[in-house]
Amino acid sequence: MMTRSRFARRLCALALLLAPVVVQAQAMRPPSLPDIDAPELAVPGPFAVGVMRKIIALHDAPNAVASLAAGHEVRGDRVLPLRIWYPATAPAGASPVTYSAHLTGEPGQPDAAFTVPGIAYADAPAAGSHYPLIVLSHGWNNDPVMLSWLGENLATKGYVVVAPEHRDPPIWDRSKGPSGLVQRPIDIVGCLTALRAGLLGSLIDLDRIGLVGYSYGGYGVLQVAGGRLDPHGPALAALPADVVAAYAGQGQRAAALNAAGIRAVVAIAPAGGTPWSAWGADGAGLAGLHAPLLVIAGGIDRTVGTAGPAAIFAAATHADRHMLVFVGAGHDIGTNPPPPEMRARLWDFDWFADPVWRKDRINAIATHMITAFLDWRVKGDATRAAWLTVPNEHSDGAGWIAGETPGYAAMSQGGANPTWKGFWRGHQDGLILTHQPAN
Repeated sequence: MMTRSRFARRLCALALLLAPVVVQAQAMRPPSLPDIDAPELAVPGPFAVGVMRKIIALHDAPNAVASLAAGHEVRGDRVLPLRIWYPATAPAGASPVTYSAHLTGEPGQPDAAFTVPGIAYADAPAAGSHYPLIVLSHGWNNDPVMLSWLGENLATKGYVVVAPEHRDPPIWDRSKGPSGLVQRPIDIVGCLTALRAGLLGSLIDLDRIGLVGYSYGGYGVLQVAGGRLDPHGPALAALPADVVAAYAGQGQRAAALNAAGIRAVVAIAPAGGTPWSAWGADGAGLAGLHAPLLVIAGGIDRTVGTAGPAAIFAAATHADRHMLVFVGAGHDIGTNPPPPEMRARLWDFDWFADPVWRKDRINAIATHMITAFLDWRVKGDATRAAWLTVPNEHSDGAGWIAGETPGYAAMSQGGANPTWKGFWRGHQDGLILTHQPAN
């Protein structure tokens, strides 16, 4: 008869044997392909995906990190790598890419390298031309690879997604964090300038441009779309006085942090709101933001502050805006699920994972809402507004009209049904969606 202690040892040994199998299974699904419970518009579109790399140079641009060290503005040339996802024709016999990147390790530990499976084909032939353009800005000290869940998925739906690699200082060096207040929007504007100068030729339609950013990237896209920094705010206090004078308020270079012609903005867990107050305590610096706005936030965000995204949503009064909240979620709502290589240390794991929510579930719901929003606001498909028009701001406990759709897997079609359109029955709890028209 097997004793309890022998059984426990056998069970532990079996778990160790199965662990690599579990990790391998998790690695098999590219993040841009949602699971079976994903809402309707998270499903990929009809296009195969290509991915290519470009490098642009920003000439005589501010070097914000060097400026912090010098105590005055330092300028120079800056190299900015771009990762670009686009609708493509899949090459015969080719295999999709596996992305590789690394993130700053925990202090005292080496950087953490990881891989992410993709659905894109490297340098595949483009499938057509004149696609709407989305510039996608990652979080602080992140990598564009971490947002492949969105970049690849949007490319299947007829968007060209250009993601700059901002190459920020290490996240644990907080003294350099303020540099991004100037550097991040300069990078995004520089990317747009290169694209408007013909970097991708006829592949993109420069009359249809949207911006999407996560965390510090969320701050960046809000600034580029019309924000004006508050020269007296706490966020800018660490910057050299001549940098603040030039780029904040009505400074002579403040307009360099803005770009015209933006049709829509998506800010995921954006920095810059309370307590940063980058645009002033009352957010008055966001008065220049007129493009429709979708803010996506975790209900318990300890990185940018729980009230930060809500303050941005409240202050952007000249924009028609929606705010989606994942109740109980934290800050890491904008990245892929944790790759297998990032599961050994909690520091590495927490670059990707949310303590409460299934990460693939967050990505799928965000993809659904972002697709509806961009199709409506950038492509001009007004029918997509129906997916952002909900019968109740709080999704929990929504009813269902009996017999509307038979079977277990029933999806709401909206209309008279009191559930959110495009969600499976019983799979929409934990969300809040708020709308405010432009004043």
